[in-house]
Amino acid sequence: MKALLSYVAVFGLLLLLLLTTSGAEESKYTTKYDDLDIDSIIKNERLLNSYVGCLLDRKPCTPDATELKANLPDALANECSRCSERQRQISDKLSHHLIDHRPEDWQQLEAKYDPTGTYRRVYLSDRQRLKAAVATTDNTDVGPAAASGA
Repeated sequence: MKALLSYVAVFGLLLLLLLTTSGAEESKYTTKYDDLDIDSIIKNERLLNSYVGCLLDRKPCTPDATELKANLPDALANECSRCSERQRQISDKLSHHLIDHRPEDWQQLEAKYDPTGTYRRVYLSDRQRLKAAVATTDNTDVGPAAASGA
């Protein structure tokens, strides 16, 4: 179900990593990190904690994390308009993981970067809509074979 959630995200920690601006094209963020394996980062507590700590000013930042931290306000303010599609997907996946599995981290990040809770509301609304769509699809008649029990 969560794999179906590929809507435009406004917030995502990993997106921050991806937001280092390209000197050649100021209108988009660099795609340098678009091939990042987000699943590996989500599964690695040490890496995930490092990025969260950096964003919350609790741990030192690597150069790429410093860059992403600087670009987060722009990404939020502009609804990720400078992001590639892959950056949006990565951002969505990470954000959804934090909201669903690390709510304390999400609340702290939200307080700092999205105090109005805009991204969380969009995510929860999309999740409800997708659940309703799947339930509707599961309950529809699939044809004569279903009616006859064949």
